[in-house]
Amino acid sequence: MSLETAKEYLRSFGMEGRVLEFSQSSATVAEAARAAGTEPGRIAKTMSFYVGEEPVLILLAGDVKVDNHKYKEQFHTKAKMLPPEDLPEVVGHAMGGVCPFGIKPGVTVYLDESLKRFETVFPAAGSSNSAIELSIPELEKVSGARAWVDISKPVEA
Repeated sequence: MSLETAKEYLRSFGMEGRVLEFSQSSATVAEAARAAGTEPGRIAKTMSFYVGEEPVLILLAGDVKVDNHKYKEQFHTKAKMLPPEDLPEVVGHAMGGVCPFGIKPGVTVYLDESLKRFETVFPAAGSSNSAIELSIPELEKVSGARAWVDISKPVEA
């Protein structure tokens, strides 16, 4: 079970008790914002890509989208998302619960600059009805992120 995997991973940081489990879905940014009682931007959505053969996770603010030009400049390839059916096997979490906690070996994590404007953010915690509120320094620490990247742009209204 993915939620338990994420909690077990967070236990090594003494943070498993901070996981929020909701009675409603938090699988989308809008649902997660409602469930957590916060603005959509503070939802740290985790997007999954292949860079060549390597799976990567990129956490972005909930109110931005991937800028394909910036992505290509950063990773020297076009953005190619992992198919949803591959997520459990490749990453360790199913769509709606993808997060950087308790992931499979060989998955690299990046954090997008769009998150830095918030004091705390809410990434998922392994299931489609969970999250954890983390400060940006906490997110840097527990995500195991390789680097900060700038691959996003605002979503047009």
